[in-house]
Amino acid sequence: MHVEPGPAALAADDIEILSLPLWAWQVAFAVAGVVALVLLARTIWHPTTRTLRWWALGNVIVNAGIAVTGATVRVTSSGLGCSEWPRCTEDSFVPVDTGHTAWQAAIEFGNRTLTFLVLAVGVIVLVAVLRMRPRRRDLTALAVAIPLGVMGQAVVGGITVWSRLHPASVAAHFLLSMVVVVLTMAFYVRCREPQGVLRPTVGPAARLLATALVPLGFVLLTAGTVVTGTGPHGGDIDAPRWGFDMVVVARTHSLLAWATSVGAVAMAVLTRRGPAAARRQSLLLIAAIVAQGTIGYVQYFTGLPEWLVVLHVLGSAVVWIAILRLYFATAERVAPDGGAGNAEDTRLGATAAKA
Repeated sequence: MHVEPGPAALAADDIEILSLPLWAWQVAFAVAGVVALVLLARTIWHPTTRTLRWWALGNVIVNAGIAVTGATVRVTSSGLGCSEWPRCTEDSFVPVDTGHTAWQAAIEFGNRTLTFLVLAVGVIVLVAVLRMRPRRRDLTALAVAIPLGVMGQAVVGGITVWSRLHPASVAAHFLLSMVVVVLTMAFYVRCREPQGVLRPTVGPAARLLATALVPLGFVLLTAGTVVTGTGPHGGDIDAPRWGFDMVVVARTHSLLAWATSVGAVAMAVLTRRGPAAARRQSLLLIAAIVAQGTIGYVQYFTGLPEWLVVLHVLGSAVVWIAILRLYFATAERVAPDGGAGNAEDTRLGATAAKA
């Protein structure tokens, strides 16, 4: 999908809507999005379990979603649509005279502005947690770590631009997003539970297998980035590539996917008479792997079409989330008195502090 820049398509302000360049609309969209989030955040000024869970779920979605929009940047060869960081060009924070087509500059600049929305969700969740009374240290630690991870991800994005899209930095950019997803998923689960002792809900074999699937899943993601760094979609026509044998790295990635599939099926067998949550998450993981595997093999035999690459990255995030959800479903935290801790499901703590 790479479009060679032509003499009539070099600056992002070539695309105008109602006499304003496209990048101005993108900035306005980002600002409006942040303002909307802040207004919605009033619903958790006195946080309840229900409102915080919805924001926590949003945290998972936006941090996984930014990886998918990053894939769109890559397959459209827009990675250097803004060739500097934190500025877009040496002379401007917005895409003007970037040396790329207007659409490529707009896609890269749009992906950058989305970071502010992702950060806004993380900050809103942090404010809600700080408003809780009594304050929970476990949730506070996670709520602090998430926006820090988002800012770190933005810095790695800058390094990716400075390295002219070296595949190692591109891989680190994606993998850090997946690490932040771990934090967001942990927060999502923990905000539904009380502080207390961790108690397995499945047998030792199932708990061990679910734990092993987490590093295996991360290795699977890492192998996918190696395939990406070897393949044709580098984010720019001049981006460096790894010189690995594409067939070898693709088959290695496939073998890891098959190993993950075997683990998921084994979990379904081990939990068939266990708690409903673990059994359900095992089946959801199998479904996610089957869908992702289908996309992967279609990619392999059709020469990596751009739209399937984006869909495959989305599938990678879904499989990763399913692995994490399965892991968390194999244990639960119970209150020190041994109760389920869900009696106050309408309120986290007693009452939020008043302004």
